[in-house]
Amino acid sequence: MPKRGKNYKAAAEKFDKSQLHEVTEAMKLVCETSRAKFDETVEAHVRLGVDGRHADQQVRGAIVLPHGTGKSVKVLVFAKGPKAEEAEKAGADYVGAEDMAQRIQSENWFDFDVVVATPDMMGVVGRLGKILGPKGLMPNPKSGTVTMDLEKALADIKAGKVEYRLDKQNIIHTPIGKSSFGPEKLEENFKALMEAIVKAKPATAKGQYLKSVTLASTMGPGVKVNPALIG
Repeated sequence: MPKRGKNYKAAAEKFDKSQLHEVTEAMKLVCETSRAKFDETVEAHVRLGVDGRHADQQVRGAIVLPHGTGKSVKVLVFAKGPKAEEAEKAGADYVGAEDMAQRIQSENWFDFDVVVATPDMMGVVGRLGKILGPKGLMPNPKSGTVTMDLEKALADIKAGKVEYRLDKQNIIHTPIGKSSFGPEKLEENFKALMEAIVKAKPATAKGQYLKSVTLASTMGPGVKVNPALIG
């Protein structure tokens, strides 16, 4: 077990970590137990009753949070010609094609948070699959990051678009804002995310879909939400 600091222990003593809470109460506890000297990110951890090893039980998508994420996001766009110009005008931080792919491969360069590509550039981007994939940076049509409408894609990302996807344990880990947002804004962001996840339930999923839901700030203890009260 990792050693916990004084702040974490003091925060954890404020509530019963095994208790299931309704959303509003849980969000208040998350904010109350966020004690770091920096503005902590608040994340939702959602374990689903699916088996992500099967293609028909994958859960993946993206949503623009009502209040954004509170984070400044750097976007790399793979595009050429007029589409490259469109990306630059729309606020992309980096735009390129083979040159950007080469920079990632040769320099191990990752000064970006999201990768967007036009469909015709996926041949170039596809060669980076083993590098971008493990970092969760590979563009995907389901998350809106493979598109010809770069202006909309960039506007959504800069406004606070987040991607949700299963990890190998069938858990979704997604940021829903900063502790400075306060309980109400965080709750609105959380509800928007959960609505999208519930809507994305695979037709082949059997039994309980929402197995467990936990909210936590970067340095704070996890607060369990009653999944029966969601969706």
